[in-house]
Amino acid sequence: MEQQFISRITSSRKNVSGRFSAKSPSNIALVKYWGKRDPQIPTNSSISYTLTHSFTSTELRFVPKQSAGFDVKVFLDGELNEGFAPKIRTFFKRIANYCPFLEDFSFEVHTHNSFPHSSGIASSASGLSAMAICLVQLEQSLGGELLEEEQLKKASFLARLGSGSACRSVYHGLVEWGENSFMKGSSDLYATPYPPAEIHEVFKTFHDTILLIHEGQKSVSSTVGHNLMNNHPYADLRFQLANENLQKLLIILKSGDLAAFGELVEHEAMSLHAVMMMSSPAYILMQPNTVAVLHKIWEYRQQTGLHLFFTLDAGANVHLLYPSAEAEAIETFIDTELKGFCQNGNYIKDVVNFG
Repeated sequence: MEQQFISRITSSRKNVSGRFSAKSPSNIALVKYWGKRDPQIPTNSSISYTLTHSFTSTELRFVPKQSAGFDVKVFLDGELNEGFAPKIRTFFKRIANYCPFLEDFSFEVHTHNSFPHSSGIASSASGLSAMAICLVQLEQSLGGELLEEEQLKKASFLARLGSGSACRSVYHGLVEWGENSFMKGSSDLYATPYPPAEIHEVFKTFHDTILLIHEGQKSVSSTVGHNLMNNHPYADLRFQLANENLQKLLIILKSGDLAAFGELVEHEAMSLHAVMMMSSPAYILMQPNTVAVLHKIWEYRQQTGLHLFFTLDAGANVHLLYPSAEAEAIETFIDTELKGFCQNGNYIKDVVNFG
């Protein structure tokens, strides 16, 4: 399967220079993947909402060079960031078989996030997705002959080799990643957009407000967390549960059952953090204010009957999910009751993006 992504360009690359740009959104997983095998293969299927306003804009500049190896500089908001370059070189090394032109150029990556760095929004997903799209554009300019759908698939494939969840950010809407027996076209190698015709209209207008409970670096990185699943006593059970939850969610998405949606998505989030707490060594990424917010959400839902739900990524911050029809009342509650739990009172309002 990987063979289909090997570049077949034949044109000369020696005297080419230029630039390409892309804007790619972050995403929030509803059914999580946690644990992976080399090379960046998920241990269970996952599905995510693509966001609208939380994105990375990237410009990839390139000029020809003669020396061997990867030459790349990264500029974040116009300033050279030497800490990011090793990550991009590692990414280039992983994808070199599929993009053989990478050693022919010196690259400058100019990138900007629409959200604060280390805010708990997956910048690696949006950033590496945008980078992958730029590289596919570069390949096309050098003589690539991929159709539009094939370009997106290759961008998703490349992005996955940089950051697993990045493969989902290539597409709008609800996006699945991970091979399984119940979704046609599913793959471990790239993500697949879930058909909008299979999704009830209520789920196409969801809001995602991100409460920034903790804006600093996590105590345990996602890479370390994934690796701790390798010898986890409950790993197989977690992987099975996630796949079962995805099957259930697909039925819910078609039916429009909001209560069932919230119950499953919240259970997924709590399951993710439960396996973290049962790792060896154990670790906790929630903060006291995370837990306080969850209790406030449960109380509010019981008192009002409104469909305010939460999910959690691998961190302390809380993603609040709710339908557009109830947004006005819920956002008043967020501003008056939940904002105070955020670090510096910061939160980010976003909506899902179905294109």
